This record gives sequence, C-alpha cells and structure tokens, in this order.
Amino acid sequence: MAADRERERLRQRSENMAQADNSNRWSLQGMTALVTGGTKGIGHAIVEELAGLGARVHTCSRTETDLNKCLREWKARGFQVTGSVCDVSSQAQREKLLNTVSSEFEGKLNILINNVGTNVVKLVSEYTAEEFSFLMSTNYESAHYVSLLAHPLLKASEAGSIVFLSSVGGLTPVRFASIYGATKGAMNQLAKVLACEWAGDNIRVNVVAPWVIRTRLSESVFQDEKSIEAVINLTPMGRTGEPKEVSAMVAFLCLPAASYITGQIIYVDGGMTLNGVFFPTLKTHLFPRPNPKL
Repeated sequence: MAADRERERLRQRSENMAQADNSNRWSLQGMTALVTGGTKGIGHAIVEELAGLGARVHTCSRTETDLNKCLREWKARGFQVTGSVCDVSSQAQREKLLNTVSSEFEGKLNILINNVGTNVVKLVSEYTAEEFSFLMSTNYESAHYVSLLAHPLLKASEAGSIVFLSSVGGLTPVRFASIYGATKGAMNQLAKVLACEWAGDNIRVNVVAPWVIRTRLSESVFQDEKSIEAVINLTPMGRTGEPKEVSAMVAFLCLPAASYITGQIIYVDGGMTLNGVFFPTLKTHLFPRPNPKL
C-alpha cells in the first residue's frame, strides 16, 4: 500500500509539472540556485545565465576580492546574486556554505551547479601524491559532498535540479589531464547514480561536459599555435567554444521545460566526441576505398 501511494504521489507530481503554465516553462523566476566557483570562466557565465532568467543565485569563491568585484557588477545589472568566500575542497567550509544557503533561501534550493574544477598539467607518471589528492578533493569530492549537503534543501523545494560540470576528459583520454579526467569520469558516474536514487525526491541530475572553452583554465592551449590547431582539427565545427555556449545548456537543464530529462551527459564540444575515425586532416585512409569495378 505504501508503495502504491508513493507511485501515485510521483505520478500526480509529474502530471502537475507537465501541465504547468507555458509561460513558466522557460523561466527561472522565483527559483533559487547555488553555483560553486562562480566568479570566473564558465561558472561566471552560469551565474549570469541563471540570474538573467530570474533566479536568485548564491555563489562562492576562494578569493574575497574576486567575489566582491563580481557582486558589485551583478548588483549594477540588477541581478539577485549573493556570495560567500569558500574553499569547497574543505568539508568544514562546505558545511558553512550550505548553512548560509539554507538560511538565505529559507531551507529550500531549486538548483545546484557543481562547477568548481582545476587541473595540474602533467603526464600521469609525473603526479605527486599531493597533486593527486588536491585534484580529487577539488574536482570530485567537492561536488560529491556539496550534493549530499544540498540534498535536503533540493528535496524541500519539490523540484530540484543538479548539474555537474564535467569534461570530454571524463569520456576519452586527454593528454596532460589524466587525473583531471579521472575526477570527471567519477563525477559522471555519481550523477547517474544520484539521478536514480533521488528521482523519488523529484530531483533531476544531469551532466554538461565541455571540450576546449575559452577560459583561464585553457589559456595554455590558446597560447600555443600547434595546440589550438590540433584542437580545431579534432572538432567538426572547426572552432573552440565560449563560456556562454556552456552556460546556455546548463540553464536549459534547470528549466521546467527540461522536467523529464535526468541522468544524461550532454557534450558541448562542437562534435569532438563524435569524431570517431573521421579526421578532416588525415592524409591517408584508415580503411581502403571500395573498388568501383567490383
């Protein structure tokens, strides 16, 4: 009987969401969001995207100067954005952050964006144990534990959405980013598990995985002519991406219009992960051409 009642509750909730006013399907008005690492690069673009769609956003940064500068700019633009100084690789600081968010948003959170991430550029055999731990705690553990801490707030909203910022490196090997890729692969799997485990709490969980985007993290690629040429040759669209092209996908996944999408990894990569054995600059054919005489 209890299982039947729970199924009916979920069915009714799904119907209510499906029948929502069309004018609200493409708006985040009245919703609340937490974006980790929102003062630079893709995170900065995500904060502006969500706030521009009407959400009240809280973000965090390790650097108070950067945070205050962004908060002043966002206030001048009329965005409802607040912030905290926080290093999300620290459990104590993660707990403090979520307590702040809970207080500010009255115990409810609609959107969580796990955006924080970094890399140490080395071959796999060159990493120290300290560098390995640093990347794991910053990229994976922060997202894992922030999600767990946010779960009660997302559940209380009755319409929660988590988006993890991953990378194509979580799917395919990327030179000088082996541990980075491992953290993103773990994040992808976590998202799939949470999508299943938390569906009953009406929390959707998805992943956005970019390729090379013009941010500070990818500066070294853009500064090297051979590197950027290689990236472009691997990308069917023939160019790199911009932060706003990633933030637009993140925002879509948070909208009521995306209410039946969960457990997905969406690659914002100009087609790079679809390339397979099709390389426009390849001078020889991997497979022989068919003989027209046969």
